[in-house]
Amino acid sequence: MSSINLEYFFPHAKPWVESLANIPPATWVNGPTFGYASWEVGHIVSLVLLGGTTILMNLRMLDAGMTEEPPAEIYRNLRFWQNLGIVGIVITGVLIGSANAVKLYDSSAFVVKMMALLAGVILTYGVSRPVAAANGAVALLPKIWFAIGGAIFLAGIWIFSTTELIDVGIYHLITAAALILIPVTRGRLRWAYLAGMIALILAQFIHTHIVIKPDDYAHLDPVNKVYTGLYVAWVLGTGMVTLFRGSGEGGGPLTKLVAYSTMLVWVLGAAAGRWIAFQ
Repeated sequence: MSSINLEYFFPHAKPWVESLANIPPATWVNGPTFGYASWEVGHIVSLVLLGGTTILMNLRMLDAGMTEEPPAEIYRNLRFWQNLGIVGIVITGVLIGSANAVKLYDSSAFVVKMMALLAGVILTYGVSRPVAAANGAVALLPKIWFAIGGAIFLAGIWIFSTTELIDVGIYHLITAAALILIPVTRGRLRWAYLAGMIALILAQFIHTHIVIKPDDYAHLDPVNKVYTGLYVAWVLGTGMVTLFRGSGEGGGPLTKLVAYSTMLVWVLGAAAGRWIAFQ
């Protein structure tokens, strides 16, 4: 598909965007006291802080991770750090964005990142945290917010996976989902899931390194797309099984779906940010 970026929606804003690099706060970010790289590090640390605490809280609602405490207790212990993470992401993001406005203005990956940020805030604050505070019970308002945040999340995935040059970044999201399922699955399901993943990885390696020459892109691209579809099907299929296997913490399948979505939406944001440089 053609690129969907801010220039596509706001074409007349280009002169203003180009001027941002010459005025504060961009001049502060690029100044000698606090370099651009320092703010980038702060942005990444904030994302790790928010993502890590969100993963811990939502893994608990999937009956994995820190299972010694109820979800409500884990939420109370982590909410300050989640707040600190989101504040850090917004502040450092605004500063970095002002100094790099022209590139972001023309970037589909940046649009995906902003969609993931919006969906992440909705899913974390409007859904996941209230659900965790209620020990897994999903009330009506979180259900409404879940529908809104989930729709934005899915739209971001669609743009990310169908835009040329950045579409390969969807492998970050697939990999994260695949790794999350390892502690979530149990017993024979875990071994079957791992066996299937290993078989797919080996089959793809043999197919794309031995059967087909590594530089034969005309044949490699369609084959890799097929394997991508197989990975998605295997991960989604296993995830669907876990939704209906076991009672979970109070909310059953919907609680687990909230947990999966809230973790993966921040992965989408991080992956999209990573691929801004390649577009």
